Amino acid sequence: MPEKETVERAKEDLREGKSPTTAAGEFVHEEIQHVREGKHGARSAKQAIAIGLSEARRAGIPLKPPAKGKASASTRQKAERDYEKGQKDPETREKSNARSRAREKVLKREPKSTVSHEALSRQAKSAARKRKTS
Repeated sequence: MPEKETVERAKEDLREGKSPTTAAGEFVHEEIQHVREGKHGARSAKQAIAIGLSEARRAGIPLKPPAKGKASASTRQKAERDYEKGQKDPETREKSNARSRAREKVLKREPKSTVSHEALSRQAKSAARKRKTS
């Protein structure tokens, strides 16, 4: 569950006219902080980013799922589910305690070093290389 301040910062970004990806960045930043604090781990920097984006979608940030060809079918389906869940009224959303606990338990076993400055730099550079057109 994202912190209230994170949701507020993201909503404020949207009110200021910033893009949904910028607003979702608040959730990614929070997730990276959680891993660094040792709240849980992540297998890779990419996973930490994915968790943050998923939380953003579920919190109601209008972040569209990735386009066909940009991500695997299962990833796109999960993103679509998260997006739909986030667009519903927060009062009607259900949360599975057993699933939440299981997810936390698995993430606790993952390494914490995956969101070091070096690892995030490597991730950013590889993502930039994929975007480049020359």
